[in-house]
Amino acid sequence: MLHKIINLTVRDVRFPTSLEQHGSDAMHSDPDYSAAYVVLDTDCGLKGFGLTFTLGKGTEIVVCAVKALAGLVVGKSLQEIVSNFRGFYRLLTSDGQMRWLGPEKGVIHLATAAVLNAVWDLWARAEGKPLWKLLVDMDPKRIVSCIDFRYITDVLTEDEALDILVKAQEGRQQREDQMLKEGYPAYTTSCAWLGYPDQQLKQLCTDALKSGWTKFKVKVGADLEDDVRRCRLIRQMIGPNNTLRWDVDEAISWVSKLAEVKPLWIEEPTSPDDILGHATIAKALAPLGIGVATGEQCHNRVMFKQLLQASALQFVQIDSCRLGSVNENLAVLLMAHKFQVPVCPHAGGVGLCELVQHLILFDYICVSANLSNRMCEYVDHLHEHFANPVVIQDAHYMPPKDPGYSCEMLESSVKRHQFPEGDVWKLHQNK
Repeated sequence: MLHKIINLTVRDVRFPTSLEQHGSDAMHSDPDYSAAYVVLDTDCGLKGFGLTFTLGKGTEIVVCAVKALAGLVVGKSLQEIVSNFRGFYRLLTSDGQMRWLGPEKGVIHLATAAVLNAVWDLWARAEGKPLWKLLVDMDPKRIVSCIDFRYITDVLTEDEALDILVKAQEGRQQREDQMLKEGYPAYTTSCAWLGYPDQQLKQLCTDALKSGWTKFKVKVGADLEDDVRRCRLIRQMIGPNNTLRWDVDEAISWVSKLAEVKPLWIEEPTSPDDILGHATIAKALAPLGIGVATGEQCHNRVMFKQLLQASALQFVQIDSCRLGSVNENLAVLLMAHKFQVPVCPHAGGVGLCELVQHLILFDYICVSANLSNRMCEYVDHLHEHFANPVVIQDAHYMPPKDPGYSCEMLESSVKRHQFPEGDVWKLHQNK
């Protein structure tokens, strides 16, 4: 399993989702779902595919950051990397000059995620397994060896992490069989983007209910009266027993007025960097039975550590492209388990559903062993551009069966949507 990496390419791929308001919320009114798309070539012909998610403008900056990291990857063999994966993670995140651009946050960390996602994809392909199965079959000591525990040992030590994984070995096969049969529960965000008109919202809710969806997220935060009206409309559509959740731009008084529609959580109610602000909001909303969820813009494991320490969130929203790939997400899954906070991943973006399904399957089978108050986001956009798109049955993610991390894009789609020279963008010269 040498598989020497001989080349890294990265392309700026953008989809004009803003034209139909897909992905729109209070903070992002016109997102074009995009990706910095990485391909690793090896001397034996095997390829690794990875990406990080962006919203259009600025993707070219992430592409530049990936190119800056390429020299740390090209020339190494897969065996060399995975035999000391913690060391390789530190190599990418602790370069003596480039770490100044982070460290472990912002554009350079998005680029790190894209590169590492491609390495994990390559490893899974080399083993002939989907990534979730690669992790599930991995010895707990080896999993721990992939994690950088710097700055989190006051909350989670290597020994504690190993103990969690060893204890979860009991019942592992039954949980894997359960996932293969039933899949992992999901909720949908596709019905209620902020820019959608009422009629479209109603139709999408009706269609989703017919397809078996019982958990819905609503985008709010632009206008309080309009939010209350839209949420009442959706609650009326989905009935009293289905679950409602959303994101908001402002916090306690705003959400208190929305309590009548019984949301399970409020998502990222203030600056994603404001840990103590989240804690204050969580404490104020607890009597209303409303939790706080955050994480899609949480820079790294250290921020998650502090959010957990401060009881600032009741739902952990990992992101497969915001954190430093699988390595850093493993640390967060283990910390969340120690604090007994459920993980409900963020997946609203191109390729995010394809990626994060692997992580949440591993979490259930090998870490949490618990489905209570747990679900993974799903958006019904752009899956047709992937070689191995997600499979949803009865509002559940069905475990991927093909080797890899599921983020290989169809080359025809990449060429059409590459910015600015792709055919799609030639039609939108003024974007």
